[in-house]
Amino acid sequence: MGQAHEVVVIGSGAGGGTAAYTFAKAGVKTLLLERGDFLPQEKQNWDPKEVFENSRYKTNELWIDAKTSDEFRPGMQYFVGGNTKVFGASLPRFRISDFEAVEHAEGISPAWPFSYSDLEPYYGRAERIYLVHGCAGRDASEPPRSDPFPYPAIPHEPYVAEIAERLRRAGYTPADLPMGIDLGETGRCIRCQTCDGFPCKLHAKADADVSCIRPALKTGNLTLKTRCFVRRLITSVDGRKIEAAEIEKDGNIERVQGGLFVVSCGAVNSAALLLRSSRSGTSGLANQSDLVGRHYMVHNNTIMLSIDPWRRNSTVFQKTLYVNDFYLKGNGRYHFPLGHIQLIGKVQASMLKPQIRSLPIFLLKQLANRSADWWLFSEDLPSLENRVTVDSQGRIFIRWTPNNLPAHRELVREAKRMASRAGFAVKLTRRAGIEVNSHQAGTLRAGLDPATSVLDPFCRAHDINNLYVIDSSFFPSLPVMNPALTIAANALRVVDHILQTRDSLVTKP
Repeated sequence: MGQAHEVVVIGSGAGGGTAAYTFAKAGVKTLLLERGDFLPQEKQNWDPKEVFENSRYKTNELWIDAKTSDEFRPGMQYFVGGNTKVFGASLPRFRISDFEAVEHAEGISPAWPFSYSDLEPYYGRAERIYLVHGCAGRDASEPPRSDPFPYPAIPHEPYVAEIAERLRRAGYTPADLPMGIDLGETGRCIRCQTCDGFPCKLHAKADADVSCIRPALKTGNLTLKTRCFVRRLITSVDGRKIEAAEIEKDGNIERVQGGLFVVSCGAVNSAALLLRSSRSGTSGLANQSDLVGRHYMVHNNTIMLSIDPWRRNSTVFQKTLYVNDFYLKGNGRYHFPLGHIQLIGKVQASMLKPQIRSLPIFLLKQLANRSADWWLFSEDLPSLENRVTVDSQGRIFIRWTPNNLPAHRELVREAKRMASRAGFAVKLTRRAGIEVNSHQAGTLRAGLDPATSVLDPFCRAHDINNLYVIDSSFFPSLPVMNPALTIAANALRVVDHILQTRDSLVTKP
């Protein structure tokens, strides 16, 4: 089967890319397997029609809605850097209460097996790696920091600054959205209109490819294999150890050996890999609890266009502001947390066309030119019945019934009220469906008890000594912020633990 590697990392997104970087910087010989290739730098990177209407960078893979049997094309990008290649570079920290049990109307958002204080030093490290710009102290929900942001907040453009001032006068507390971009006198970022949801043609977005994988390759300790789909993991006879990964590359099947395996494919694909890796008589690797694939979560998402019919929005880089007034509490009528409100990248007509196909493009341009664009998200609570499964052909099935919807509906009402107070006469909203899964989590939850979790608090499988999962799969809950920074910070925490506790990274027979 060839040479064994000290560490084999599967997947190169925020978790796998950060883990590979940390191992390589520590001198550990690491193999990184990525099912995609490098995303090309090309003019289509910034073409909204190509990116949104034609879905140029979106996978052609189809998943299946288990409730309806309908196929859908998920929002997945299989490239070096994973989904961070097209993410909006929003990199906030989770709040202290996000690591604790929180009561919602429809259930409990469970506590994590470690606290915010355990992760706080790694948040700081992740912010430095991912070039996070921000300003502390403007949002009452913010957690404490041991260090300031590595870079100052991105200034609001005039139109956004005016919105912020109107919101403050109306009693809201808008704050600066932490963003990971290469901005400054020597930076590559030009603050263009094609950041959120687009690949960056200038490599100025702090994605896992640019921030972690390329620097790690320069150490000489990282070997990257692209176009490698990991079909399954192969265990020892007793099932207590992973011995190899079976990969398919350019139509050929081979095996790669390793001492330690890190799975970082994203919550759906990581669960699917363990389910595909079943030994005879089992229902998936690391599945003594029967929880592999269960507790699938994805935020309850709504996009809102707030429109002033009499004024054009000339903003280019819009995604600099958020409002967390309803993050930790309700609104007086509804006594449970509602969620998070933030501006998104400036919407363009071609980006609206896939969602509003009935309107001609010239009308969509009128809407886009006069709108300020928001993303509203509320927590989706973990449920045993919301799950990922695979069939004998390896097809992925998603069973997801969103919950906590009363809170989300109340958040949408509050966001509309907020927009009215900021001077917007028209508010258009659209809730996202099963295909919008960019914040997926929870399918291999971490915990203290092997009977109620798949992974231990350091994300090692309870029943497989050399298997770790370092992505959002481990989340016991899904707080309503972008999870990318938390995934990266946890990768730093877990790799530090591995380096400190394993005498040899190569697991001995």
